[in-house]
Amino acid sequence: MPSAGRNRSRAPSSRVSKFRKDMAAAGGLMAALVTAVWLLWWQLVTTHDAHAYAHAHTIIRRRILDVLRHPSTMVNMSTVEMIQANGYLAETHQVETQDGYKLQLHRIPYGRSSLSSCSPSSSSPKCSPPPSSFTSRPPVLLHHCLLCSSSDFVMNSPDKALAYVLADAGYDVWLTNARGNTYSRAHATLTPDQKEFWEFSWHEMGMYDLPAAIDYVLDTTSKPTLDYVGFSMGTTVFWVMLSERPDYAEKVNVMVAMGPVAFVQHVQGPLRFAAPFVNIIERSLSMAGRYEMLSFGSFMDRMLSVFCDERALTAAICHNLLFLVAGPNPTRLNKSFLPVLLAHTPAGTSVRTVTHFLQLINSGTFRQYDFGHFSNLAHYGSLTPPDYNLSRVACPVGLFWSPADWLATPEDVKRLETHLPNLVQSKAVQDDAFSHLDFVWASDAEELVYRDVLKFLKSFH
Repeated sequence: MPSAGRNRSRAPSSRVSKFRKDMAAAGGLMAALVTAVWLLWWQLVTTHDAHAYAHAHTIIRRRILDVLRHPSTMVNMSTVEMIQANGYLAETHQVETQDGYKLQLHRIPYGRSSLSSCSPSSSSPKCSPPPSSFTSRPPVLLHHCLLCSSSDFVMNSPDKALAYVLADAGYDVWLTNARGNTYSRAHATLTPDQKEFWEFSWHEMGMYDLPAAIDYVLDTTSKPTLDYVGFSMGTTVFWVMLSERPDYAEKVNVMVAMGPVAFVQHVQGPLRFAAPFVNIIERSLSMAGRYEMLSFGSFMDRMLSVFCDERALTAAICHNLLFLVAGPNPTRLNKSFLPVLLAHTPAGTSVRTVTHFLQLINSGTFRQYDFGHFSNLAHYGSLTPPDYNLSRVACPVGLFWSPADWLATPEDVKRLETHLPNLVQSKAVQDDAFSHLDFVWASDAEELVYRDVLKFLKSFH
């Protein structure tokens, strides 16, 4: 017993000693850093050569900006903050839909080459672009995929992310955020805690969200039409809009559909296996009071930034989980962006948005939400939901798809082609391993897809 008592008395002393050593080491490191910064400052202020001083200042500023722009620093940044960190001007706009949802739009009005008189601050740059470059820029509206947000178009280096590529090519870039995602969780009378807030699918996004966004962009820019680029669900909501509100075709100059989704009869992967159980899934979640799906908070963002860091042993798990739904791709993803991608995706949506897609897999059609026979009678006046009328998609359309896409399969894309009355181009990616998410995240998407997209868009100006 006395021996045990002595051991207990020595343990705290050992821990204190170790703590003091650690603090001493940390203090030494901090002192070294402070000394290095001081010596650098002293060298600068004692330099008599003005050109050498300016050169040194430029190098230091670039080093600081490189650190701020590294993907690991963007994990907890918003879309606007990521845009600003990469040296672009960014704006936030809010639009309210006809049914009361308040959506956030993000805008990149200019490319970096158009900016002048920029301050050194990367977190909130103040730039003065020439007014003439603004008025001549055609607006382009980008819409994200399922469980995504505006961030998906900026989570890559500026020469590879679609939003930056378009801005640098001379476009006034607008990024949407569908109801229920990270940036669009507000309503005129409802809150996300209420079941009624989540009673929507991508049908309502096409009926209300997209028309409201288009009207706002055209009013703000004083332009008669805009270009539209949709990815995955971003194409689905476009088909819905023109099927149900065909007058909006006059407001769209041209439409680009990347990974186009309408018919999903040949979908592969986990969604294919989940589809037969769609009713059970929906009822189970409803009984549990769950109407929202896959919305991560700040705690999960911090966890993902640690466990999905490219240097972590668990990074491979994160990588495989990310591509489980959309198709495997071990080589194309810029692994340094993995924590950023998973911190922003999934961005949340309603359960009904997901189950609506599962219903389409089962039915093999492109139709409105199936509430069940009796509820369908009340909603539609028929036992089954009505099909969307794709013959009303009157604006010019370009399809960009991949043979290796699990979600927008070649068979389903070919079927879509036969229903579009003004299909101008249908182009397959020239790579048999290009998967669904590669359209927005692949390091070579600019080379394989975006150059063709730009060429297609410019042919209408």
